[in-house]
Amino acid sequence: MTEYHLPPSLLEYEVSISEWLRGFAAENPLFEAIDRGEPADSAEPRWYVRLKGDEKDHITIWLTLGQRTLRYEAYVLPAPQEHRAEVYEAALRRNDKLVGAHFAIGVEDALFLRGELPLTALSEAELDRIVGSLYSYVEQSFPALIRLAFASKFT
Repeated sequence: MTEYHLPPSLLEYEVSISEWLRGFAAENPLFEAIDRGEPADSAEPRWYVRLKGDEKDHITIWLTLGQRTLRYEAYVLPAPQEHRAEVYEAALRRNDKLVGAHFAIGVEDALFLRGELPLTALSEAELDRIVGSLYSYVEQSFPALIRLAFASKFT
């Protein structure tokens, strides 16, 4: 893969994302933290956004800037201890109603919401939609999924 980019450059995207996140955090009381991180296996720029939730105490969204896409993910819940197949089925069925994200099984069988956006479509409005959508999808799905995945803890 080449390093060649037509304007804007990856550095310009990186600066734009950082500025947008700072501005959005200053105006929104749900933002608890925003920081940068570098994944151990890659030099891709990465941010995490931590939001205060109602149904789930904290919602963390990772944004990763790649060569051609912005990848994003939110942790939903750990591997189900009970009703494993039913939890994964419920998540997959919810995928049909989601726009721009999908449920996926990740590290240690935890449940995540993930999506990807081409850099050509990246804008402040799209970043706002991504963060807002992931927040909303986690808040809507978390109560039912956690009660199913850890049913004995709720009786």
